[in-house]
Amino acid sequence: MLMFVLQHMQFIIAAVIAYFCGCFNGAVIVSKYILRDDVRNHGSGNAGLTNFYRTFGGFLTLVVILCDVLKAVAALLIGAWLSRYYQPGFGMNAVQPDPAHMAVLFQYWSALFCLLGHMFPCMFGFKGGKGILSGGTIALMVDWRVALVVWGGFLVLVVLTRYVSLGSVWAGASFPFATWIFHPGTAEPDRSIIILAFLCGGLVVWKHRANIRRLLQGNENKFSLHHKKEEKP
Repeated sequence: MLMFVLQHMQFIIAAVIAYFCGCFNGAVIVSKYILRDDVRNHGSGNAGLTNFYRTFGGFLTLVVILCDVLKAVAALLIGAWLSRYYQPGFGMNAVQPDPAHMAVLFQYWSALFCLLGHMFPCMFGFKGGKGILSGGTIALMVDWRVALVVWGGFLVLVVLTRYVSLGSVWAGASFPFATWIFHPGTAEPDRSIIILAFLCGGLVVWKHRANIRRLLQGNENKFSLHHKKEEKP
């Protein structure tokens, strides 16, 4: 057991750092500590960009965007850096992996834990966001072709239907398949990377399960550039 932990210490460190990067939730931090009005007490109750914009709007929305983008960037950059020090085994006969391949694997590994931190932040009662902005940033970092599929479909669906949730479901569902097709940074498919991609995409889709029900029922809210002010009793 100790040998296993030592051998995979870089993965453990990357997971912990990525999770706590994800916990740095822009919508909660800005609303709770700057506006003194927790965004989770409004609208859908979600601690994400869309609910923040609908509830508060204004310049601070850009701060939320910046927080959620930078935390994903930090998590994946640190993961890729830690991959340089990964040793798959001990001894002279240990096979050394391709550095570029390991960097991609660590990025997907860090992406999963960053999303888990964003969705289930331990310091905010495990009530976080749905991972779209952070997930979109992750797609941009792993491969531009994956990002083109994810962001392209998202933007087309949102523009045509004004349903952010529909575009978000597309983003989550398409991410693993785009990874499967393009194999970012690798010459051949890597089962571990594809599994991690499906876990990331599956988390995003699962977090939108209520939105999917409303879409099917025809009562999902459409996006508007003008945020709605809640009426005071």
